[in-house]
Amino acid sequence: PVKTADTGNEILKRDIMKENSTMLERLQRIISEYTDLPASEITEKTNIRTDLNLNSLELVNLAVAIEDEFEVEIPDREALGIETVGDTIALIEKYLA
Repeated sequence: PVKTADTGNEILKRDIMKENSTMLERLQRIISEYTDLPASEITEKTNIRTDLNLNSLELVNLAVAIEDEFEVEIPDREALGIETVGDTIALIEKYLA
């Protein structure tokens, strides 16, 4: 798909949305887009590997979506150690600091 340039207003709206959402809410939205789980069923204890039923390619796509959302780059070695949504939050916070 062809990306169109964002206008200043679109960027500002997106930044405001990000600020008003908690990290968990943002992850819930992303994960629910990649799975059949409703966002309300995704908690910090949700196991990325066993609860989401994603294949390897889907996990990679999910990781990229998370990195894009939070504007971080998580080294593959550390990403492989993620087990739960809570682990994901901790790792994102580490790289946002």
